[in-house]
Amino acid sequence: MDGAHRAGEREKMMMMFRMSPALSVILTVIVLLPVVSAAAPVLPQDSLHKSMGVATCASSLCHGAIEKWTNSRVLQNEFITWSRRDKHARAYSVLLNDRSKEIVRKLGLGEPAHRADLCLDCHAHNVPPAKRGEQFVMSDGVSCEACHGPAGRWLQSHVERGARHQDNLTNGLYPASDYEARARLCLSCHFGTKRKFVTHRLMAAGHPRMSFELDTFTQIQPPHFQARSAKGDLQLWDGVKIWAIGQAIAAHELLEILNDPARGRNGLFPELVLFDCHACHRPMSDLRNAGVRLGVGPGVVRLNDASLLMVQQIARRVDSAGSARFAQEVESLHRAIAAGDNALVHARAVQEYLARLVPGISAYRFSENDLKGMLLGLIDDGLSGQYGDYQGAEQAVMALQAIGDFMARRGFVGATTISPGIRKLLSLLKDDEKYSSAAFATVLSDLRSSINKGANR
Repeated sequence: MDGAHRAGEREKMMMMFRMSPALSVILTVIVLLPVVSAAAPVLPQDSLHKSMGVATCASSLCHGAIEKWTNSRVLQNEFITWSRRDKHARAYSVLLNDRSKEIVRKLGLGEPAHRADLCLDCHAHNVPPAKRGEQFVMSDGVSCEACHGPAGRWLQSHVERGARHQDNLTNGLYPASDYEARARLCLSCHFGTKRKFVTHRLMAAGHPRMSFELDTFTQIQPPHFQARSAKGDLQLWDGVKIWAIGQAIAAHELLEILNDPARGRNGLFPELVLFDCHACHRPMSDLRNAGVRLGVGPGVVRLNDASLLMVQQIARRVDSAGSARFAQEVESLHRAIAAGDNALVHARAVQEYLARLVPGISAYRFSENDLKGMLLGLIDDGLSGQYGDYQGAEQAVMALQAIGDFMARRGFVGATTISPGIRKLLSLLKDDEKYSSAAFATVLSDLRSSINKGANR
């Protein structure tokens, strides 16, 4: 399966999930092999440097070329790709539509969406007026500097002879080439942070459900980057490592907000957006027992553990010695939430493990056995009933596709071995309200048989 076809399949998948134009992955201009960050960098919106505006990047001699340059490490047509084809360029305009107006009305914000920080914080590069250059325009939406950092100190220097990448980073360029930094950047809007977050109240007013997986969302976007090593050589896109880091950080951020008294509570109740939507949002006549899978009984509001399910597969490969303890701690967390007893203590323990796991993932090289083990492990989890509700199944399919794509590109498995099963799984996710875990398990079983047959040839 070639890259264009893979991207097409993933685009179809995300259309099935009915994502809005504002909910698309933040991309990088140049993607280098990752390095482990000593400390989390400041996100572009929180930078102290001045944002100069998209127009400062748009010259045909800069990043506004109609065609990509030959013999260049940088494509130079990034602005054209972003402005014409990238949904981030239209994120601000979403705030002007009828749906946004209705959300504002229901929330009683008292100001339109395109002026409310609550909306602008993720639908634009919302920096303070004092940090805006003369050519800065809020309506540019999720602009170059929203992803790559305010350019006030590096706009001129990054094109000078002898310019070094590290100097640009020192001057405020965001290290989007670092997988961990990129995951934190993308998730800051596609999931949220303590500072900005799509709450259950906001979703009830009409905001789409948040769903994100770093590799999938990167693949479905129009490319304006090239994967390169630190030496400048073109490299194989390591979708599995990107997927794994994204899942670990997503799970960590969910627990970070659960532990935050300002975000993890909403009056008497916990912040319900942190929990599994489909465990509650179903017809009363649908007697599925959402609690049985965890052994905590019926009628339980269950934590959205979709990313934690993925991380369990990753941990078995990266940290075989500690993965069993991690799985036990996750189960204890679920039980504590059900019992209302010391849940946050268990949440902190899981969160601390995830913080230790992320650097391990960055340094780990997944072998063929690792990849096949995770692929079959995800399938076996589904066959054992782990994907009883939609969100776990949703993340599992994106994971299966990320791993399967990478295995096919490395020649570990034929593309036709996995692709037909993935397409069938995608068809079962077209409508979350009609999701059937039994039908999903049937296709997973067929997929497992297909993988085993392919391995025996």
